[in-house]
Formats: sequence, C-alpha cells, structure tokens
Amino acid sequence: MDHLKNQEGAPSDQNPPSYFEKQPCNQQPPPAHGPANPTMPPQYQPYYAPYGAVPDQGFITQPLLHATYVLPVQPTHEPDYLGYSIFTMLCCCLPLGIAALVYSIQTRDANRMGNGAEAQRNSRTARNLAHAALGVGIVLLIVYIVLVVVSFSSLYH
Repeated sequence: MDHLKNQEGAPSDQNPPSYFEKQPCNQQPPPAHGPANPTMPPQYQPYYAPYGAVPDQGFITQPLLHATYVLPVQPTHEPDYLGYSIFTMLCCCLPLGIAALVYSIQTRDANRMGNGAEAQRNSRTARNLAHAALGVGIVLLIVYIVLVVVSFSSLYH
C-alpha cells in the first residue's frame, strides 16, 4: 500500500492533523450547489437539477404548491360542571367525582375546539356522574348517621 502512495506522489510518512488542528464542528459546510439566491423570496428559491442532468439549463423556479388556511373556531357554550365535579370528588364519592372531573375537562376542551356534539355528550356525562357521586355520598352519609345513632342508643340502653 505504501508503494502506491509513493508512486502517486503523496508522502507515506505524513500523519493526519492532530485533534486541535482540525476545524471546529460548529461550522456549517457550504451548500452542495452553491448558496441560495438571496434576492428571491423563500418560496421561489432556485431548484438546481440533479447531477447528470442536461447542462446549461440554469435553474428552475417552483412556486408554492398549496396554501393552508386556518379558520378561527367558534367556541361552543356547553356547561362543563367543573365546580360541581370537584365538589363531588372531594366531599361525596371520590371515584365517581374523578370520572366527573375528567369529563368536565373534556367538555371544556371540546367547547374550546368548537366541537358542539362532543361537548354536549361530555357535559351530559359529567353531570350524570356528578349526580351519581352526590347520590352515593348522601346515601353513605345517611347510612353513617343511622349506624352512629344505633350504636349510641345501644350503649345507653
């Protein structure tokens, strides 16, 4: 291998540059086909033909193919029952209150996105779960009061 390098004229005893002599990595290499034309707007930057194409064609400009229009969404106004869900979660029945809270947040998101059908469905589900949590909480409270009254009455008789 060394005799081939010597025949080509490159010295065989030349070492690669040291670590500190190398170029820093943060420099950007120049574009393969030259810099983009700064006088043209970005959507009309030149397109250079690939290697092996017919020479002397210059460059081809391609216009913007499509545009995306974002229309503002009209928010809906379905009730989200967030306060009611938080109350039932903290004071009545935790599992049903958490489910009601999740549907309340989904209602709020659907309202913000303008999805009326989903907001109405989630609002109804949040309300029903919060009602169920309140019912379970009231039933548990009544059962607790009855048990306390029965236990105190049995202690004094």
